[in-house]
Amino acid sequence: MAIKNIILDLGGVLLNIDYHKTIESFKELGIPNFEELFTQAKQEHLFDKYESGLIDSKDFIEGLKKKLPPSISEDDIKSAWNAMLLDFPAKRLDFLLELKKEYNTFLLSNTNPIHLEAFHKIIRQNNGIESLDNHFDKVYFSSDMGNRKPNPEIFLQVCNEQKLKPSETLFIDDTEQHVEGAKKAGLKAEHLNIEKQDVIELLDSLLA
Repeated sequence: MAIKNIILDLGGVLLNIDYHKTIESFKELGIPNFEELFTQAKQEHLFDKYESGLIDSKDFIEGLKKKLPPSISEDDIKSAWNAMLLDFPAKRLDFLLELKKEYNTFLLSNTNPIHLEAFHKIIRQNNGIESLDNHFDKVYFSSDMGNRKPNPEIFLQVCNEQKLKPSETLFIDDTEQHVEGAKKAGLKAEHLNIEKQDVIELLDSLLA
């Protein structure tokens, strides 16, 4: 069945990300084993709850403070947490506008209020836009949805709200388990290996 709808991940797929920068930043603050608490593939429950909107930023920061020396400030924690967020290449923004002309397009990101504030500052300063609202038919952030990838329900939530057939919907993510979650929900899903390919190249090959 032909693809009519495209759902894209944000971090890694569109926004360049370096998880190692956040891991190293928290090590410098005083959590030597931070990679055991948080990686792209696996994370402690505190991070899951924050991304799912089950706790707020204050609770998240307090949870991290318990693992840190008392001298570490809230701003120190936010800076370390945001260190992974890099840049949003302009060519991908242009591509999204072209993609939107031919497909129903949506963003689905596991994210949280601290990262969202930092992300919007990045695109405001570097790309001259306030949000991605004009680049997609709708943007979805996990912390607003009470759920997170890879749970199949979050994909079905988007499909049901937008009246999309999962079999006509393509999902792209750079995290394997998120791709598997989308497949369980009935979507066509592809993993993007960001070390080898840009999302533009992958979509061009899939939609040709």
